[in-house]
Amino acid sequence: MRLLALDTALELCSAAVLDGDRVLAARAEPMARGHQERLAPLVAEVMAEAGLRFAALDRIGVGVGPGSFTGLRVGLAFAKGLGVALGLEVAGVGDLAALGAGTTGFAAAVIDARRGQVYAQPFRDGDAIGPPRALAVEDLVHWLIDIDPVGPGQLVGPGAALLAEVFPSAGIDARGGPDPVILARLALSTDPAPPHPVYLRAPDAKLPASAFGA
Repeated sequence: MRLLALDTALELCSAAVLDGDRVLAARAEPMARGHQERLAPLVAEVMAEAGLRFAALDRIGVGVGPGSFTGLRVGLAFAKGLGVALGLEVAGVGDLAALGAGTTGFAAAVIDARRGQVYAQPFRDGDAIGPPRALAVEDLVHWLIDIDPVGPGQLVGPGAALLAEVFPSAGIDARGGPDPVILARLALSTDPAPPHPVYLRAPDAKLPASAFGA
């Protein structure tokens, strides 16, 4: 199966093309903003490097968060539109799941959600052992200690450094987002269904008072 996977939920704009287990092309660019402008050219470049036409694809994969609300919408809209245009299934992959999939031992994937909160999920040898959650940093610390009093051996993701002082023996991998190849491989093994964003908490933006007739 030939698959194009893309992700704009976090601090990377990334894409990868697989032909089964074989990686044809992959790229990840650090990016806090500007995903919307960069995504289409990046996908075109990766497809050209892979030597494939879009018509040769069998499936689209996309990161569904949690992460930036704007970034999530960019990636999902692009993936869904491409799926409709090509008549392909689109498989959504959680970004925490993709971050944790490459870990060993007891680990946690952590994304800085701002306002004193994180998005996080615990793993053991790359398999999730708890659900993705949005919670305060101190609550995450208690959750991880409840799972293993020693704490995690690995912390991965753009919020990993927030726990560095609490778990000084843990390896810190503060990457800006998942490895696009790992995300693509998860998309290959995921049953495709209409992808929906994983928000975990309400958007920060609020409607103005005038919207309620005030």
